[in-house]
Amino acid sequence: MKITAEVLRDLAEPSNVAVHSNPELAGDVSAAAAYDDKQRREKELDRLRRKPELCPIPAKDLGRPAQLTPWNVLHTFGRAIALARRGAGRGLAEHWGCLKYNQALTGNSESFMALSAEGKETAEYYKALQSGELGIGFALTLATRLLNRRYPNHFVSMVPADTALRAGWALTSRDSGPKSGYRYRPQFFAEVWKPGEPSRVFPIACKGNHSGLSASHAQLASASGHAEAVHIGAWDETPCLVFSTELPLDGPLTVHTLEAGGEGGWLDGPEHVLDHALEDENVYPGIQPPTQSDEPVEPEPGYHVSPERYGWFQHALARTAAAGLTAFAGDTRATIPYLTKRQGKRHFEGTTHAATDSVQDARHQFFGTDFVGTDHIFRLNRKRVEAFSGVAEDLFRHLEEGRLEQYRREIYARQSTWPRDTWAPRWNGPVSVHPDGSILAMRLLRD
Repeated sequence: MKITAEVLRDLAEPSNVAVHSNPELAGDVSAAAAYDDKQRREKELDRLRRKPELCPIPAKDLGRPAQLTPWNVLHTFGRAIALARRGAGRGLAEHWGCLKYNQALTGNSESFMALSAEGKETAEYYKALQSGELGIGFALTLATRLLNRRYPNHFVSMVPADTALRAGWALTSRDSGPKSGYRYRPQFFAEVWKPGEPSRVFPIACKGNHSGLSASHAQLASASGHAEAVHIGAWDETPCLVFSTELPLDGPLTVHTLEAGGEGGWLDGPEHVLDHALEDENVYPGIQPPTQSDEPVEPEPGYHVSPERYGWFQHALARTAAAGLTAFAGDTRATIPYLTKRQGKRHFEGTTHAATDSVQDARHQFFGTDFVGTDHIFRLNRKRVEAFSGVAEDLFRHLEEGRLEQYRREIYARQSTWPRDTWAPRWNGPVSVHPDGSILAMRLLRD
């Protein structure tokens, strides 16, 4: 067992991450999709509509091999699940779930990242959970880097798709409104935006496995169906990204990724005032295919953001992203105004179960910037450690007081100014700062 100080150092150590995307992968995924379609026909299951063509991503856009720290990946995962409501608790502590992987990854700048001894042991009992959750962290980290290269003068925000979609559609039987009855959805939306201009949205479907390359082929084929469930604009013109992270018990982890092209995804409708509260809409589910004749065509299952809803959807994405950030900082009162009733506002208004809450009452300075947020004390290899998640104080005050548009203008202007250090000497622990102003840090607890 490593001593705690070594674990903290390992979390800040950059390591190479293998990224796989080529024509052979695209062909293997197409074959896996064809095989699954055949199985569905034989079992008389419903047809799964997928993206018509998945293509490899050019190496220049991926920048492979990518160098990441485990702590940055865990920061990305923690931000992604802040609104997930995965646990029984109704508090704001969902994001601390990322900390269970503190010792799951290993590597250094001279090698490729892989599962550590503890990660391999955990995989024996919690394969689906570990691979799926770590897969989110790697997928969103790499997707952000990819989109930053393609849109250098824009900001990239990752938004949980279920939470965003619930503002317009009833996803489950518990939601009010016309039921979609369709269980396929992307896990996230990447919104690429610039203040005062139309943004572009990419559905992202991400999975993970401990089984091997053939499992990744099947996962990417399935992910194609999840990404296809949302159309923004014209039929089959919404671009998407799909990921499958392979975490073998022997050898380096590999992120397999493909994309679907298209001219859609642009939200160029009338601008909404983002500072205004968002209200639930009741959008009738279904995606309308183009008509081939005068005969009406039945809509396909899924979720269609039509042109008259572009401004509304951009509004929903921005406020959902803000809610995730205030939840990450542990502030109930700041989170509630950014969510609608169907998005789960009540989960932050009611009584919180024991040990599931977090409170925005911690303050620390990193690299000359004051951050406010919440902390968590736990034991790591018998030593007490402190984790801190928060947001730059000046930016958090904008969100706390409802100035979402001002917050977005400032993070856009400051996105290249944040420190890239992976270790904070004064704090004496690993640190990760994201362009949205969020931070995740951990250290041995002082006596």
